[in-house]
Amino acid sequence: MWWFQQGLSVLPVALVVWSAASFVFSYITATILHHVDPLVPYISDTGTIPPERCLFGIMLNISAFLGMATMYVRYKQVHALNPEKSKILKLNKIGLTLGLMSCFGLCIIANFQKCILYYIHVVGACLTFGVGAIYMLVQTILSYLMQPEVHSKDIFWIRLTLLVWCCSSIVSMFVSSVVLYSGLYGTNLVQKLHWDPQEKGYTAHMVSTVSEWSLAFSFLSFFLTYIRDFQKISLRAVVSLQGQTLHNPPQSSGTDEQPLLVAGSI
Repeated sequence: MWWFQQGLSVLPVALVVWSAASFVFSYITATILHHVDPLVPYISDTGTIPPERCLFGIMLNISAFLGMATMYVRYKQVHALNPEKSKILKLNKIGLTLGLMSCFGLCIIANFQKCILYYIHVVGACLTFGVGAIYMLVQTILSYLMQPEVHSKDIFWIRLTLLVWCCSSIVSMFVSSVVLYSGLYGTNLVQKLHWDPQEKGYTAHMVSTVSEWSLAFSFLSFFLTYIRDFQKISLRAVVSLQGQTLHNPPQSSGTDEQPLLVAGSI
């Protein structure tokens, strides 16, 4: 059995690989069609013009679904491992709520493009990465509280490092974006897809775009730390048949209840 076939480890693997592919494929398509500059454009710019916009949207919607599934399984795992620790259970519920909000923000990013509905797109980005960073913080705190009985110290430090990387990217992107869109380098820069290195504001633009890519991959990398945890989870469905037909047969005179015919698991 391969490592990604153990337990439910395929969930975080699928989330990271699929999400990274959605960024890379849309970037390649947009670059080949000369819709964006090859040198580190905004991720959102690679999903602005058809056909890459269609690819970007549908792939990110699937990523949002995979994210919700991954976060819910993580919630159930923490709950099962700490059934009597109220502090951890409360943080765990907060983490699930934040995670679902982050996934909803990803849907907004996928379906409301930057150059069409800019402010809604920004709200989606804030939910995805801003709230997502808080989700990372909650999970890091949970990892700290559960060591060494449940979590090792190593996994806590890895998650803390990824959290610092994510927060640093957020600060860098925020500062450079404020400088870029302050009006010092012109107006209507939101619609601008091509930049000349000789233009004013090019440095701030590059810092902002590099920070955005860094932020995206720091956020995705956090879910790679779930792989070992998810290897210890299995999924089982119980199937129970309550009758011999799939329609409502006439009521028999002997009894009103149908016996349990089959009880199994898959």
